[in-house]
Amino acid sequence: MASLPARSRYSLSSRWTLALLALGASAQAAEPSSATPVAVAVAQARPQLSLHPGSARPGDPVMVAVRGLAGMPTGTLAGRPLKFFAWGEGFLAVTGLSVELAPGSAMVHVEAPALAGGAPVELAGTLDVVEPGYPARELKVSGKYVEPPASVRTRIAADKRAFAAAFDQPFSSPHFAQNFVRPRQDRITAPFGDKRTFNGKLSSQHFGVDLDGDPGAPVMASNEGTVVMTRDNYAAGKTVLIHHGADLYTSYFHLSRIHVKNGAKVTQGQRIGEVGSTGRVTGPHLHWGVKVGGRWVDGESLLRLDFFPTPPAMASGETGAGAQ
Repeated sequence: MASLPARSRYSLSSRWTLALLALGASAQAAEPSSATPVAVAVAQARPQLSLHPGSARPGDPVMVAVRGLAGMPTGTLAGRPLKFFAWGEGFLAVTGLSVELAPGSAMVHVEAPALAGGAPVELAGTLDVVEPGYPARELKVSGKYVEPPASVRTRIAADKRAFAAAFDQPFSSPHFAQNFVRPRQDRITAPFGDKRTFNGKLSSQHFGVDLDGDPGAPVMASNEGTVVMTRDNYAAGKTVLIHHGADLYTSYFHLSRIHVKNGAKVTQGQRIGEVGSTGRVTGPHLHWGVKVGGRWVDGESLLRLDFFPTPPAMASGETGAGAQ
């Protein structure tokens, strides 16, 4: 029997199994004689929506997970489309919050095909968006770092096209089987979101994490994936971009040397380059960037996402996915 739509605001936690909200039709179990055991379990499972993390800053990556659905869902977060893929016992989407998103509540809406004997399923919830607290500072630098000379405009345009092509990979499920790690262990010299004013005029925001390092120090791949760019760019210097699937990429700027080739498959921890000071920089360091869903997000926040959570222990009396 279909339930009446009911909206409730949940304070979502960082664990997968909390923050459940189902709108629309409740699933009816299929007859055992006309469906496989797996189909029966799916039909009996209560549709579930969970967010990780339950609160996030503008500029953070967010995972939206759903379970108990009959087929691939569609949805939005803060009005932006989500791209789901099959993951574990359900479906997962990874997206990024805009750095310009105002603190408050961001709505999540998910729709899915009907379960056996019911109406299409609708799920909804809210994500708490908190103040980012990004630092601001004023820098005094040489004019060449603020305004590129006209002689390099053609090169900058070519770099822009190369980046656009590298980030235009077909959507796929994740290529990795473990969570992300830092590309090198060293102190952060400039965090993501750092707001900068150069020479009292030009303002910008830092869309990466700068990690300290001596020239020639090793730079490792943050996770498994495919190299989609090895290029010497005007601003980013010698660059490696890795596509990890799920519309998720990591970037490595200002390298002194590159140890991989375009199209190569890399593993987590594989040496892909060396720290350098190529491009428009004032000293050696690694600029590590993360892009998901077409937006740059905080790499430090990506490290806290658990793509492989331990399933929760079943309560006494439960027998599996079909338990009520």
